[in-house]
Amino acid sequence: MNFSDYLVLDRIKWVDSATKKKSLVMLSEMACRSTPLDPHTVLSHLFEREQLGSTAIGKGIAIPHCRIKDLSNPIVALLRVRQGIDYDAPDQLPVKLIFALLLPENANQQHLDLLASLARHFSDSARVQELLSAKDEASLLHKLKGVV
Repeated sequence: MNFSDYLVLDRIKWVDSATKKKSLVMLSEMACRSTPLDPHTVLSHLFEREQLGSTAIGKGIAIPHCRIKDLSNPIVALLRVRQGIDYDAPDQLPVKLIFALLLPENANQQHLDLLASLARHFSDSARVQELLSAKDEASLLHKLKGVV
């Protein structure tokens, strides 16, 4: 199972700058596109998770995630922030790629599998730099899906 299987072009956004709070607002809105989900509910869940501890994993990556009642399939949204955000990352680097991961409420193994997929994908610094070099949303999606 790969997280990029759940990422589509209209759930990727490129911005010059943002704050942590604004990034979560934008991700909530993007994740809810073409779904009956309420962006305010999703935002509330993402904020709750972030209060437990930063979801930044280092190398300029954060993965805010939550479980959503009545969601049937995972949803991934991606925000690319050119200037980076202070996200309390373990390596103190500004976060430039923020992946919101929404999962069905009872998808325990799927949750772990998708988080593991993201962690594997971003364990390689060269891979992260390749993604950061993408010129726009479409090229970023192609790089994430392995079409370089």
